[in-house]
Amino acid sequence: MDFPSDRRYTKEHEWIRLDGEVATVGITDFAQGELGDVVYVELQPAGTEIQRDEPFGTVEAVKTVSELYMPVTGRITEANEELEGHPEYANEDPYGKGWMIKIELADPSEVEALLTAEQYREIVD
Repeated sequence: MDFPSDRRYTKEHEWIRLDGEVATVGITDFAQGELGDVVYVELQPAGTEIQRDEPFGTVEAVKTVSELYMPVTGRITEANEELEGHPEYANEDPYGKGWMIKIELADPSEVEALLTAEQYREIVD
């Protein structure tokens, strides 16, 4: 399994990658593997403000429906509309085309409390 070191991770299996004031959020390779084939993704719209650990959407897979949890407090600036027609991107490319949302962070220091790739790997291995 792949866990890029340029991101931080949550115990709920989301990842976040910082790019200046904006961060991209998605689910991990481990999460998509556990879910199975993703058939539907529902995300909160741009402009929604969400607190850390609150749901920002759901992923429906053949096996189950799972909530997606915000790794940090922030405002959604963009939701990946490509997932509406191509939910399989979450399985095929979870760190690329399968990204979920982009957010403007309320407090960038919250990212430091998240897991590094090495710490996340220890949890899922």
